[in-house]
Amino acid sequence: MTTRYFVLSAVSATMLMFAGCGDKAPETNTEVSATGAESTVTAQDNSTLTINNGAEIASLDPHKTGGVPESNVARQQFIGLTTTDVDGNLIGGVAEHWESDDNLVWRFHLKDTKWSDGSPLTADDVVFSLQRVVDPDTAANFANYLADAKILNALDIIEGKKDKSALGVKALDDKTIEITLAEPVPYLPEILTYTAARIVPKAVVTAFGDDWAKPENIVINGAYKIKDWHVGEKMVFEKNPHHYDADKVKIQNLVILPIDSGVADFNRYQAGEIDITYTDVPSELLVAASSNEVKTAPGFCSYYYEMNVDKPPFDDVRVRRALTMALNRDIITEKVAARGETPAYQMTPVVTKNNPNYEPAWAKLSFDERVAEAKKLLNEAGYNENNPLEFELLYNTSENHKKVAVAAQSLWQDALGFVKVNLTNQEWKAYLAARRNHEHQMARASWCGDYNDPATFLNVMRTNGSGNYGNYASAAYDDLLKSSLRTKTVDDRVAVYRDLEALLDKDNPNVWVYHQVNTRVVKPYVVNYSTKDPIGNWQARYWELK
Repeated sequence: MTTRYFVLSAVSATMLMFAGCGDKAPETNTEVSATGAESTVTAQDNSTLTINNGAEIASLDPHKTGGVPESNVARQQFIGLTTTDVDGNLIGGVAEHWESDDNLVWRFHLKDTKWSDGSPLTADDVVFSLQRVVDPDTAANFANYLADAKILNALDIIEGKKDKSALGVKALDDKTIEITLAEPVPYLPEILTYTAARIVPKAVVTAFGDDWAKPENIVINGAYKIKDWHVGEKMVFEKNPHHYDADKVKIQNLVILPIDSGVADFNRYQAGEIDITYTDVPSELLVAASSNEVKTAPGFCSYYYEMNVDKPPFDDVRVRRALTMALNRDIITEKVAARGETPAYQMTPVVTKNNPNYEPAWAKLSFDERVAEAKKLLNEAGYNENNPLEFELLYNTSENHKKVAVAAQSLWQDALGFVKVNLTNQEWKAYLAARRNHEHQMARASWCGDYNDPATFLNVMRTNGSGNYGNYASAAYDDLLKSSLRTKTVDDRVAVYRDLEALLDKDNPNVWVYHQVNTRVVKPYVVNYSTKDPIGNWQARYWELK
């Protein structure tokens, strides 16, 4: 066990070297930090907010997003039929209200809203947008999202079996949309808050093609429109005067940074260059911030290690189960991540509404018993002192991801002995490409829910599901997932969710590590920042600088 603690201590020491660096902004409000130091800051510029987004994004097109950083940007520029308020509650977006008698046919009634060029947003834009997502020519990363929503014919269109015009979405008039589903989905309005369902301007996309999302061409309906994009440095947005709630938007300018280092992020925060950090500031640095500036919200994300089940050694379920059982999650959550995370034994985070609360039988064993069983499984699979298990663990650039990966490497090697884990780090875009192309053996992964129901997590793991880059495929799982939509009551649906978690535990496509928390460091002058939104769908339009 010496090696493990040496590694963790070394990482901690490195992080602490950077703590507390930089000057703070001028004083107005006095707060006492966790270290006893006073934090006295005020906004130097009430018109501009600077927030770190954790990575450079690939596109401004909301239908071509690849992860959380892209969604964060898209959320500022585009709004769908529905959206969420500052606390994460469902509210109307471009739709004023909606109704359904059977959860099968839904009608959405549009507000009087405009695009940023002053033209009206109509039902035709909505139909065009949703058809565009499933159109194979779009190559949308999350086209399957609308199939998961059970919109009629979505999957057949994605697979090239039907034309996009067959999608179960039609305009009844300029202000009314009818969406027909293949199966009843009671939480469709929640589903439509996600980035992949955002509305884009038909006329502009048609006129410019793939170039429509360039800063010089883009037309948006959200609160902020891109003004400048200095790749690798910053994105600058200005308030959209045509946004339907423009009179309530207090912050005039928004600057989004692509800093992937939690240390650099925090240093610039301490220097007064950033108003809100990303969620990746290492726990060792948080003690240097004023206690009132550390904002922790319940997390709606599962952090896990994804195994490519089509590649050795992870084509053997015994290997997958052995690594699942032999990972000491308590050490990772308490000593490594250490921001309030909870050990994960199911994919669905514990804060999720209608949580199945599944706990596998092996999780009740002592850790020594788990390790003994894991060694037995590896021996059966042909791995031992003479034939060690060796594999690559891929993670994207981040101090926290590195810290957890180093810890997992050490914990597995210490516990099992004849295991060698080779760590590989890649920048965000390369990392995403490697996973999408199924080039990895094991990769750091996380899934952050798009709406507050376990289905947003469990849909990921269906055959060819969006985000299922480990190639897990199970007809039994797919059939069971479909059956959840045919249940009569919420309790019945929860029971199916529990069975789905049990099947994932049996097949072990991933090593669930922990359920995340959403921790940012926020300047005291940022007003209305909420810690009540488990989904973490932040929108700068709700905030104010004082």
